[in-house]
Amino acid sequence: MTKSLGDAAAELGGGHARHLAVRYLHDDVAPWLDGTWTESVGRELFAAASQLVHLAGWMAQDEGNQDAAQQYYAHSFRLASEAGDAELAATALRGLAVQAIDLGFRPTAVRIAEECVDQAKTLNGPRALAYYQATLANAAALDGDRRTATAALSASQTAIERATDTPGESWASHYSIGRWAHESGVILAQLGDYTAAQEHLHHALDIHGLDRRRTRAIVLADLGTVRLRQDDLDGALTSWNDFLDCADGIRSIKVQDAVEDMRARLYRLRNVLGVEELDERAAALG
Repeated sequence: MTKSLGDAAAELGGGHARHLAVRYLHDDVAPWLDGTWTESVGRELFAAASQLVHLAGWMAQDEGNQDAAQQYYAHSFRLASEAGDAELAATALRGLAVQAIDLGFRPTAVRIAEECVDQAKTLNGPRALAYYQATLANAAALDGDRRTATAALSASQTAIERATDTPGESWASHYSIGRWAHESGVILAQLGDYTAAQEHLHHALDIHGLDRRRTRAIVLADLGTVRLRQDDLDGALTSWNDFLDCADGIRSIKVQDAVEDMRARLYRLRNVLGVEELDERAAALG
């Protein structure tokens, strides 16, 4: 159920299926957690519940409900700790770190991201390690700590390059090379390396697995911004047109924020041919 609901959210945004996840969590999973089971079954049940609660938090965050997201992530961490699953506990902390990044709470984001990496220090899974190190790199870049960001990004790259082609079952194990390339592109852009950022974003778009509409839309929006900063106006407009093609019908605060960010940048270019039409398309999505 977590995978099915997660697939729907990845395609159309967290706002589309959160009510289904919450209803399933309360009506079905909660009674199971109050049931009687052996220790081994209990650990598996709490771990599975932790993943579903984390998904509900991600959906709430993607819908723009930050308070609910924080509560779900914290509850996911408690369930993971009860299950004795360090990877799920670290992933819950990562959710809180990403939320702090998105809200601009820079020192808090770094602190939680460091706790996330520390929580995962006993893990061997390269995808998970890449996942958490990239989060620390993102938080440090936002905080202006270039040395920490560069070191964490390098550690993330080393880990993802060791990943096998077959993911596991946990949330972190599905961190693909494509997702890593996108996140790295954003981090490199924050550090001012726009050439490398564009290369990574192009790589992300070419990787199988970023065909989810929501994910692809966000990558295209980021690519448009990077191209604009490189004075490639035609390339930026092309990326943003493709972004709007993907974004139509997606209920995601990140996509909506990307639309608003794009329109703010377009205002300075409003006398350029093609900009007015693009802005009208973006306004229709609002």
